Amino acid sequence: MAAEPLSARGSLALGEPALARLKDRVQEAERLALRLGLSAFASVTVPVSAAIDPSATVMAGRLGAERFFCMEQPGRDGYAVCGVGEAVAVSGSGADRFADAAAGCRRVAARVLADDPAEDPGRPSGAGAVFCGGFAFDANGGATPEWSGFEPAQMVLPELSMARGGSEARLTLTVAVEAIEGGADDALSRARKRLEGMRPASMPLLDPSPVSKPRVSGAASPSHYEEAVRRAVSRIAAKEMQKVVLAREVRVQTGHEIDPGPVLDALRAGFPDCYCYCVGGPGGTLVGASPELLVRRDGARAQTVALAGTTRRSADPAVDDHLGEQLRQSDKNRGEHSIVAQSIERKLDPVSVWVAVAERPVLIKVLNVQHLATPIRAQLSRPVPVVELAGRLHPTPAVGAEPRSAEAMIPALEGLDRGWYAGAVGWTDLSEDGELCVALRCALLRGHVAHLYAGCGIVADSVPADELAESEFKLQALLPLLA
Repeated sequence: MAAEPLSARGSLALGEPALARLKDRVQEAERLALRLGLSAFASVTVPVSAAIDPSATVMAGRLGAERFFCMEQPGRDGYAVCGVGEAVAVSGSGADRFADAAAGCRRVAARVLADDPAEDPGRPSGAGAVFCGGFAFDANGGATPEWSGFEPAQMVLPELSMARGGSEARLTLTVAVEAIEGGADDALSRARKRLEGMRPASMPLLDPSPVSKPRVSGAASPSHYEEAVRRAVSRIAAKEMQKVVLAREVRVQTGHEIDPGPVLDALRAGFPDCYCYCVGGPGGTLVGASPELLVRRDGARAQTVALAGTTRRSADPAVDDHLGEQLRQSDKNRGEHSIVAQSIERKLDPVSVWVAVAERPVLIKVLNVQHLATPIRAQLSRPVPVVELAGRLHPTPAVGAEPRSAEAMIPALEGLDRGWYAGAVGWTDLSEDGELCVALRCALLRGHVAHLYAGCGIVADSVPADELAESEFKLQALLPLLA
């Protein structure tokens, strides 16, 4: 598939062959829409230069406060999947929100006319028409005002998306065609408008000297968090649960509206092996760098990771190695980690031919912390959509509780609405493959205020002061960038 060059103006061009395909598909989509009485969708994918910054380009191409999505893992050969605009959205709530969202995406996918992936074997993961978005931690989470605009389940088919991996990159334009006479003409007009507004871009820089000093405050006092840990430990001692994760919120108030672009740029530079994500729209922007894969599906293969057990990093390599070895040998952290790995294996087993769990955890080191991690692979016994797999696994005990019934205690202990924190962020394609990470190490940006979240796993021998300290160094992923 030959690359189509950028136009002389520097905009992202489709080229004549792709424009011809798009026009044909738009007309076919109009006929399909009229026959079904439902909107149909026309999509076309073209190669672009892998030197283009997908996240910066997507964020610069926003029209007003419309929805956008960025997900990168720079250390994974430049992996990125990004999108802007809304051809259609699938949303929902309740305990079945993952399954309902998967079914909604499947219904839409049946009405998308797109390029055949088999004809472009070099295309990177996430190329083509993809649904991007996320899920709240709780079945009806995000009810408080700061989370307005973030539904408990929200997957968007962008009008324009970009995917990159290694030396390959693709741009996809997808347009909705309404079930009305003349719908094709209107769709082509909107497609032209979208392309006219898109140009390769670079991220803006963080302001090195803000006018006013940001104010940092806890949504609740540190002593409140320590008391929550004590209460959780007593419930564990009473055999009401084995483990629970408790989160806390810290707020940063600035004298200016916070631009998510420089924050994402700093995260992907500092955390290249993490999932660096940014999901925004009219209600605000969630930005973060998560070390934790929830699930990846590629055909009949599924991958995930048990991630639990944390300690700090040190600039001194000898001290850093010592801290990592202490983490490996810690009974408290190994016990917490084992609970997570066993839970994931149990949840995957009913839909798998086999589940392979690594014999022992490895150390995952990121900029400010190191974790115990156990890779887990599975061969699926049936084609379960990646979004359904995410719902089967979410929440793992790494962010929730064990047994799962004990999750009902979390809101009362924490005293906050997690919203999308510790939920899931990611994408799925028309074949129901895709990838979602756990929404950790994140900040919700709304105007002049940033809401930062961090959580710790509480087990029988947890010490409140130690858990508070762990939450503090987890917050250091974002706090220095915002405060």
